Amino acid sequence: MKKVAVIMGSDSDLPVVEKAIMTLKEYDVPFEVHVFSAHRTPVEAKEFSSSAREKGFGAIIAAAGMAAHLAGAVAANTTLPVIGIPIKSNKLDGIDALLSTVMMPSGMPVATVAIDGAVNAALLSIQILAVSDEELAKKLEKAREDGKNKVLSKNAEIEKKYNN
Repeated sequence: MKKVAVIMGSDSDLPVVEKAIMTLKEYDVPFEVHVFSAHRTPVEAKEFSSSAREKGFGAIIAAAGMAAHLAGAVAANTTLPVIGIPIKSNKLDGIDALLSTVMMPSGMPVATVAIDGAVNAALLSIQILAVSDEELAKKLEKAREDGKNKVLSKNAEIEKKYNN
């Protein structure tokens, strides 16, 4: 199975990024976690992303806040799918990070999830890997079914309580 790289621009992003890490663990998807900054360690970020395919990665999650250029910098150096997580900061509530992550020029796609949307970033990376991994696809299908059943169960409780 291919690995997922989880890169954050700063260790201050870890509380959000840990949600992606936990989701990858739940699905038994191998991963590596790194701190690379698009601005402070551009050479290291480039070296990692340009060699990621050869190192067995199938997708890269890149989380950053404020001037969130990490996902774009990573995408510029690989043809692997890159998923950006804009991180909320004290300034502008993460809108700056969202716009920096989502507004990529043609030819440099970055899939972008919601501000602090680490779980969805992990799930999207798992869906990407599941295209060629039937066991992983079945785990995703089961999780969707479990989610549906949970909502239907709550619906039944509410109906019983309020509908005579």
